Amino acid sequence: MSSFANLKRNRSDFAKLSKAVEATTQTAESGSKDDTRFWQPEVDKAGNGMAVIRFLPAPQVDGDDALPWVRVFSHGFQGPGGWFIDNCLTTLNEKCPVCEHNNTLWNSGIEANKDIARKQKRKLSYVANILVISDPSNTQNEGQIRLFKFGKKIFDKITEAMNPEFADETPVNPFDLWEGANFKLKIRNVEGYRNYDKSEFADKSALFDGDDDKLEDLWKKEFSLKEFGERKQFKSYEQLKTRLNKVLGFDGAPATIKSNAADSVSSIKESDTSILDNVSTDDDDLDYFKSLAESN
Repeated sequence: MSSFANLKRNRSDFAKLSKAVEATTQTAESGSKDDTRFWQPEVDKAGNGMAVIRFLPAPQVDGDDALPWVRVFSHGFQGPGGWFIDNCLTTLNEKCPVCEHNNTLWNSGIEANKDIARKQKRKLSYVANILVISDPSNTQNEGQIRLFKFGKKIFDKITEAMNPEFADETPVNPFDLWEGANFKLKIRNVEGYRNYDKSEFADKSALFDGDDDKLEDLWKKEFSLKEFGERKQFKSYEQLKTRLNKVLGFDGAPATIKSNAADSVSSIKESDTSILDNVSTDDDDLDYFKSLAESN
């Protein structure tokens, strides 16, 4: 368990956090709509919405070495045998049967197989603690600490704030209580998907005007993030493989992948391009898949 004094003393030195951001972006389902700890912005009938939030530092209960976010890969797609919606074992740096199957499809050299692999590829999401500053659609959320699940596009905004592109821009630690910045979440409907390109960080500002007593009280009320990366949140390789075969209609036997040149199973080389290098950047993909599955 970390101390508030350490949090304040180390706030201006976020080199370690910057390295963690870099490592996260180089190695490229948490949360449920029924989990009241989570907050998500609402949009109007046109698919537009806006809210202001503040990303919070790593919670006290997770210790001094904890990061203020946790990253989770997952899969969500429908096959002949139903829906496959599960966390991906690559989150734990373990082999995932879905990713292995997608790699086989991708390396077959057949465009139709590549299209299937794209639809089945892993989705990337993050979970962090936030303070809801402004929520016009649900004002009762304002001033509340919530967990927020978001995708790569928003994480890229965090990365850009910490590592600005131009020399005249000052790096900002968005998770800092004293010298961080509020995040203006702006949502648009672009081609049927939520788009966050207009979202941006405001100028640096201290929460609660830098009142340490209020800040410490806020910090101590944050939710632990450790559970989202624990092994119990992930099914075993064998369980996922069994489910995958059922969803794809394989009846326990993997399907053969035809090559362009002949009707034999294609030969896959280790040097071939991996679909793992491609991660979905649609922030709300998995929630969309879940809603479809629940409606059937």
